Amino acid sequence: MRLLAAVLALLCLLPAAAGAQWLPGQSTEAVREGLEIGTSTSEIAITSDFHGADLTIFGALSNTDQLLLAIGQYDVVVVLEGPRQDATVRKKERVFGIWVNTRSMTFEAVPHSYSMSSSRMIDDLTTPLELTDQGIGIDHIPLTPVGFVGDGSNLGEFRQAFLRLQQGGALYDRNPSGVRFVASNLFKASLRLPANIPNGVHTVRAYLFKSGNLITEKSLPLRVIKTGIEQTITDAAHDRPILYGFAAVALAVVTGWGASLIFRKD
Repeated sequence: MRLLAAVLALLCLLPAAAGAQWLPGQSTEAVREGLEIGTSTSEIAITSDFHGADLTIFGALSNTDQLLLAIGQYDVVVVLEGPRQDATVRKKERVFGIWVNTRSMTFEAVPHSYSMSSSRMIDDLTTPLELTDQGIGIDHIPLTPVGFVGDGSNLGEFRQAFLRLQQGGALYDRNPSGVRFVASNLFKASLRLPANIPNGVHTVRAYLFKSGNLITEKSLPLRVIKTGIEQTITDAAHDRPILYGFAAVALAVVTGWGASLIFRKD
């Protein structure tokens, strides 16, 4: 019986031993897991017929515990985070029969867009406190108001309104099954880029969880740029605003005059 127990114990240790090898002179402390990622492209070009796109992220894990990997104790969350900027949410109310903006709140440096994929529901990965501390997930993005907010009684209302507007505009998106392990240590993730994705430098972030604990993360930049006539118009509006204004007015006058000639009644 003792021999059988010893053999079973040895078999249980074999998967862990296969995950890493000890070399002479190497520390006997446990080697921490590593994470590497790559993207299918480093630049997204927006043209006049751009209707959104899918971004593929490939990743590899190293120094993993093969037993924990086999029983699904490793999870990956991949996020594409857009440029950060202040965002203002306004509330309209009916005053004397007219809808007007009565209250507003500005949140400091929030991502303009946020697409997330995970190996399973993130609420099943770890505790809500951990997600909030790391700012992982749409419901855990830090929304810090700018300036005086009174007693804060309406803070939750404006936060929910902001998230609702971003998700309604397809700028905030999540896919709880968008990360798949294609091999024991390799995974593939897919992120949806909306048609109205903002310009600028975005950040791809990958988070590795082990048994519900965040152990490492990796990030890469991703550029989103306009090309063709869209970029020419954008550059003109920012670099030569006065000339751009005159051109816009002239185009409006010519268009209006032409329409009046075409559709006038004799």
